[in-house]
Amino acid sequence: MARVLLKPGHVRPVYSGHPWVFQQAVAKVEGGPAAGDEVTVVEPQGRVLGRGFYSPTSAIPVRLFTHDDRPVDASLFRGRFQRALALRSMLGLPNASTNAYRLVHGEGDGLPGLIVDVFGEVAAVQLNTSGIKRREGLIFDAIHELVSPKAIIDRTSETAARMEGVPAGTGVVRGDVSLDSLRFRELGFEYDLPLSMGQKTGYYLDQRELRARIERLAKGRTVLDAYAFVGSFGLAAARGGATRVRVVDQSAIAVELAAETARKNGLHERMEMVKMDAVAAMESAANHEPFDLVLCDPPKLAPSRAKLDAALNAYRKVARAACRATKPGGILVLSSCSSAVNFHELVRALAHGARDANLRATVLEEQIQAPDHPVPAAFPEGLYLKSVIARIDLAHD
Repeated sequence: MARVLLKPGHVRPVYSGHPWVFQQAVAKVEGGPAAGDEVTVVEPQGRVLGRGFYSPTSAIPVRLFTHDDRPVDASLFRGRFQRALALRSMLGLPNASTNAYRLVHGEGDGLPGLIVDVFGEVAAVQLNTSGIKRREGLIFDAIHELVSPKAIIDRTSETAARMEGVPAGTGVVRGDVSLDSLRFRELGFEYDLPLSMGQKTGYYLDQRELRARIERLAKGRTVLDAYAFVGSFGLAAARGGATRVRVVDQSAIAVELAAETARKNGLHERMEMVKMDAVAAMESAANHEPFDLVLCDPPKLAPSRAKLDAALNAYRKVARAACRATKPGGILVLSSCSSAVNFHELVRALAHGARDANLRATVLEEQIQAPDHPVPAAFPEGLYLKSVIARIDLAHD
């Protein structure tokens, strides 16, 4: 088997359980492996550190499946899938009110490069490495064995496909080829979203716990749901007793779907749908009528640590607008889905944004992604979603 030898001084993270081998850690590659081949990773003295799949064009040429010399074979895949399903069962997923959940979360479930989301009777996958793509048949068989979906959809992003030299998602790859939408329940809400919606696997399952928290915070408050996508936060706020909810997204399709979903769930009379840039909507609210509760969940602004400084400046500007859109004494929920941004940096951007607006932010709570998106303790990069719940006050009250 081909071997990837690490440089001195680059062993400790892998030895401690980190699943990635970065390009700068590689001393040499022996055996001429091709993209997607299984390789053994060894330290300078020759001791085996683990096995994984080879991605020669990636900044992460090996993603480790084991930290010993076990082969990455069908038996290992089946065991990891069974363990993943057992974790979801322990978390109470699926249940009567929620049948949409993440079944496999890449490194969090010991299957780097693989995402599997279940939406009712449909499974959506992302095959994000060449090694995973080469084993798609094995993966699809495991999904059928565990959850028996009517269809499996490939939603591999064009970005991941281009980086790994594999095909992008092609829609339904097994089962009902006439499928044109995802129908599922989350927290008791009914959704019917077309497959043409390109975000992630079709929906943001990772914010489920925060949506439930927003429902409890919303009673008696006016609410602005910025960057709303299909209005899930707004739905939770409306059902929680908000007096008024404004849902904002710059996508006309997303706004239309938000309106349809609100009608489907009997909440449309409390909700106003607006097609508008989120920052412009928050500035407009600041200048006319601020809200008691502002939800600000922008798209990924820091795709890598190299982009971090620019991203933090962008978060600061977004935070300024969000703080200004919040009534003094009100609550702002600011989220970041950028793994390169940690909680300290997000809170600092919030503090600077509040100061720029002549306001003060006080952190009340911090939240992370839903627990069906688990994070190995040795893999801090896996903690990608962070949300800060803060009270906004006048700077000198």
